[in-house]
Amino acid sequence: MITKPQNVVSPKILELKEKIKDESYVQGAIQRIALVLSNKLIEVKDNVNERPF
Repeated sequence: MITKPQNVVSPKILELKEKIKDESYVQGAIQRIALVLSNKLIEVKDNVNERPF
Protein backbone atom coordinates (compact mmCIF):
# COMPACT_ATOMS: atom_id res chain seq x y z
CA MET A 1 0.00 0.00 0.00
CA ILE A 2 1.33 3.42 -0.96
CA THR A 3 0.65 6.28 1.44
CA LYS A 4 1.13 10.03 1.10
CA PRO A 5 3.26 11.90 3.57
CA GLN A 6 1.03 13.57 6.18
CA ASN A 7 2.11 17.12 5.35
CA VAL A 8 1.15 17.00 1.65
CA VAL A 9 -2.14 18.76 0.89
CA SER A 10 -3.84 18.11 -2.43
CA PRO A 11 -4.33 21.05 -4.79
CA LYS A 12 -8.11 20.48 -4.68
CA ILE A 13 -8.13 20.94 -0.88
CA LEU A 14 -6.12 24.14 -1.20
CA GLU A 15 -8.55 25.40 -3.85
CA LEU A 16 -11.56 24.66 -1.64
CA LYS A 17 -9.92 26.36 1.36
CA GLU A 18 -9.64 29.53 -0.72
CA LYS A 19 -13.20 29.28 -2.04
CA ILE A 20 -14.80 28.97 1.40
CA LYS A 21 -13.36 32.33 2.36
CA ASP A 22 -15.82 33.88 -0.11
CA GLU A 23 -19.24 34.27 1.53
CA SER A 24 -21.10 34.29 -1.79
CA TYR A 25 -19.47 30.97 -2.73
CA VAL A 26 -20.56 29.44 0.57
CA GLN A 27 -24.11 30.79 0.23
CA GLY A 28 -24.34 29.41 -3.31
CA ALA A 29 -23.07 26.03 -2.13
CA ILE A 30 -25.69 25.97 0.64
CA GLN A 31 -28.41 26.80 -1.88
CA ARG A 32 -27.26 24.00 -4.21
CA ILE A 33 -27.19 21.50 -1.34
CA ALA A 34 -30.68 22.56 -0.24
CA LEU A 35 -31.98 22.17 -3.79
CA VAL A 36 -30.52 18.68 -4.18
CA LEU A 37 -31.87 17.58 -0.79
CA SER A 38 -35.32 19.01 -1.55
CA ASN A 39 -35.43 17.20 -4.87
CA LYS A 40 -34.40 13.94 -3.20
CA LEU A 41 -37.11 14.34 -0.56
CA ILE A 42 -39.70 14.92 -3.28
CA GLU A 43 -38.50 11.81 -5.15
CA VAL A 44 -38.74 9.69 -2.01
CA LYS A 45 -42.20 11.03 -1.22
CA ASP A 46 -43.37 10.33 -4.78
CA ASN A 47 -41.98 6.79 -4.65
CA VAL A 48 -43.69 6.07 -1.32
CA ASN A 49 -47.03 7.30 -2.65
CA GLU A 50 -46.84 5.10 -5.77
CA ARG A 51 -48.55 1.85 -4.95
CA PRO A 52 -48.97 -0.98 -7.42
CA PHE A 53 -52.56 -1.96 -8.18
